[in-house]
Amino acid sequence: MSSPRKSALPSPHLKVSLTRLQTSLDYVFKDAALLERALTHRSAVALRGGGRRPARRADPRQSLASNERLEFIGDRVLGLVVAEWLLERFPDETEGALGPRHAALVSRNALAPVAEALDLSEMLNIAEHEERSGIRHLANVLADAMEAILGALYLDGGLDPVRRFVHRHWASIMEAQITPPKDPKTALQEFVLGNDRTLPVYETIRTEGPSHAPQFTVRVSALALSAEGTARSKRLAESAAASALMRLLRRETDLKKDMS
Repeated sequence: MSSPRKSALPSPHLKVSLTRLQTSLDYVFKDAALLERALTHRSAVALRGGGRRPARRADPRQSLASNERLEFIGDRVLGLVVAEWLLERFPDETEGALGPRHAALVSRNALAPVAEALDLSEMLNIAEHEERSGIRHLANVLADAMEAILGALYLDGGLDPVRRFVHRHWASIMEAQITPPKDPKTALQEFVLGNDRTLPVYETIRTEGPSHAPQFTVRVSALALSAEGTARSKRLAESAAASALMRLLRRETDLKKDMS
């Protein structure tokens, strides 16, 4: 018989983390197990018999004990709450303008800073072998955990606590959007065409994760540079790659200006 799974967080540490997080969320969970699961990275349940080495083959049941399913619903709940808020905040805008606003507000770039403000990186339950690789502070891991927290909030208390939390923590991003932001792929294409005649080239270089929660990594190349992005869909991965490449291209442009 295999020994019980060991948590990557000592029990007292976990209890303190759950208390701190509920204070930050301004919500007390009826089912604290939901919140604990939201903080559990898949690596923490991928160990065979509580050992330190990951199992060779992933067990589909592992995702049931990790935050992946909560992340799945949290993504949808955030999308709904933000869409509802945008309709109220910008009553005269068309769908074409609301779309880029929505994409920016539910992106990893919006989620990760909120997760950092909550200090989620220190609360996550992560296996030792992943801990050593430094994934605790990766933006995509923090963004996924933030979505899982939103999913847990929704399942425990419905839309109201999610709506209150999102309105409080996303308000500064919402108000900063004086004009609708451009989709990253559109912004990159316009920049590249202004400097070259060749369109950016996108390539899916890696697909990982279980079938219900895949992770796509896409590389985009243009103007002799390339960058990668990872997300739960090819479209979002392409947008993440385009954003990363735009940062590189702007940096290159600024360096050339400084040298001239």
